[in-house]
Parts: sequence; C-alpha cells; structure tokens
Amino acid sequence: MRLKKVSLAALLCLGMFYLGAQTQPPLPIESYDYHIPANSLSPISLGMGGINLTYAADYFTSYDNPALLADNTGSGVAASFRLKNAKDMSFSEMMSVSNLLQEKQFMYYTLITKNSAWSYHPVSSTHVSRISGATSEYYDYQLDKLQMSIAAKDEKYNKLAGGLNVKYLTGRLVYLRERISGSNMIREAFIDNKVKGFSTDLGLTWAEDNYVWGACVYDLFSTLWWEDYNNKQLQRRAAIGFQYNAETIALLANVMSKVSSSPETTYHLGMIKNWTWKNEAGMNNKVTEQNLIVRAGLFSKDFNGTQNINYTLGSGYNYNMFRVDFAMTNEGMRLRDSEFLFSVGVGIQ
Repeated sequence: MRLKKVSLAALLCLGMFYLGAQTQPPLPIESYDYHIPANSLSPISLGMGGINLTYAADYFTSYDNPALLADNTGSGVAASFRLKNAKDMSFSEMMSVSNLLQEKQFMYYTLITKNSAWSYHPVSSTHVSRISGATSEYYDYQLDKLQMSIAAKDEKYNKLAGGLNVKYLTGRLVYLRERISGSNMIREAFIDNKVKGFSTDLGLTWAEDNYVWGACVYDLFSTLWWEDYNNKQLQRRAAIGFQYNAETIALLANVMSKVSSSPETTYHLGMIKNWTWKNEAGMNNKVTEQNLIVRAGLFSKDFNGTQNINYTLGSGYNYNMFRVDFAMTNEGMRLRDSEFLFSVGVGIQ
C-alpha cells in the first residue's frame, strides 16, 4: 500500500513538472489599440487633421467612416504608402502594438464600387532584434486585415446614411528571448503562435444644406483567437465630427476617444481648399477636369503647448480619372521628425 502511494506521488510530481514545462510564456503584446490618429492611412484624412468622418471625396473613406460610401456611384482603386523617420524607442515601446508601423510601409489597398469597398490593410508589422548584455530578444509580429465595407441610405430619410465595416484579421507572432550563461545559451522564452479574428465598425452621416455630421464606432464587436492563449478584444474607439461647406472651402472639427477604457481623447481641426477648372479639347469637345486641393489641420489631446500638438499639411491633384495625394505630419512643428503619406488612385465612372 505504501509503495502505491509513493508511486502515485511520483507520478503526480512528474505530471506537474510536465505541465510546468509546457506552460507558455505570457504574450509580449502590450496593446490591441489600432485605430489611433498616428496610424492614419489616408493622406487626405491625415492632411486635414488626422481623421475623416464627413468628407466623401476620399478613396480611403471606408477606414474612418464607411457611411460616406452611401453616395458613391463610381468605381476606383487606390493604394497609400507611408514614409517616416526612424525614432529612438525602447524594446517595450516597439512591442506596443499601437506603434508597430515600419519606416516604409504600404498602408492600404482598396477597391471601391457602388456603395461598397474591399480593402487590404497590414494593421501591424514589425521585426525587432536586440542584444543587451547577456540577453538577446527577437520579436516578429504581423497582423493583416481584409475588410468589406457597405453603405446605404433610407429613401424616407435621405439625409441619413449608414455604413458597416466587417473585418477579418489574421497574423502570427514569433518571440524569442535567450540568455548567455558561461558558454551556454539558455532559452528563457519562445513563442510561435498564430491568431485569427474579426471586427466591425459602424458609421453614420447626416447631411443637410452646407452641414455634414458624422460619427463612427470602431471595433464595436471584435475577438482575436490565439492558438495557445486566451481570446483578446480590440480596443473600441468612437468619434464624432462636423463639416461646414462654403463654396470651395470646407471646415472640419472632430473628436475621438476610447470606449470602456481610460480616456484618451483627441481633438481634430481641419480645412480644405479646392480649385477646379475644366477644358474642352478635340473635335468631340471632350471635357477635361482638373482639381488642385490644399489641406491643413492639427490634432492634440490637450493643446497644452506646441510640443503636444500634431500639425498636418496635405495636397492633392486630380486629372480626370487619375488622382495623387500627399500629406505630412509632425509633432511640435519639428519638420525633421515629419512623417509622410502618399497615395495614387484611379477612378472609373
């Protein structure tokens, strides 16, 4: 009887040791907060203050407010590209998902059709390797998003429009931390895990005379399923905005904040100036239309000093079906630290 008890205790100890050996290290991802102004992917939105809830003439409008697609009747394709200066960041800051934007990265690809859009967005992409003393760390995280956007209006209430984004997310995390002890390399943590998920955005607009109101809730319902870890939810955010149109000028004001979390509200102001001219050419009097647009804006959490304000500036040029847009932003008017965003689009009426 005593021998059986000893054997059972030994088996339990071995089982506990095995389970302990199989325990996964904690995920090094510190945040699932993606929809922040610094991650803006549209040069049109970025140029006029970092968010767009009311301006429908934007190829990337499904990102900020899918309801703006309700009046779209044409088709087009567009892609945006980010160029930013390298910043000195700690390893923990680099692993914060909100900051995982490469210095050079294609931000968004979108196909726009009538009242809808189909988009691909590399939400997070980073590759970090660091050696500090006897410790080395490697971190590789990629999260991609495929998005379907639809919008509609009610005939009875044609001033009101609604839009919905449905997003499928897929990605992978590889993380390795090792320590040198004497002549041996000791592995302290290793993660190789895949993730899949979904999320939804819900947007609204109300247009009347020269005024447009817009609102959107981002990642309203979301779940990320890790292979060997607990499910995670994306950080929900909400935004509301207003636009006033006066001939060739538009003025915008927007507010964005977190939902069910510690407040992190940002305030956005923007302006758009548009010049349009048309030419008739050829025997069939074909009309050529051109547009030159200038945008300016700023956003901040508290506007407490220049160093806490992000200034934005952008421009765009349309020639019939072709479109090129550019934007830059910097914090505290430090031009050497500016980030740049470019996009090229082709529209088919």
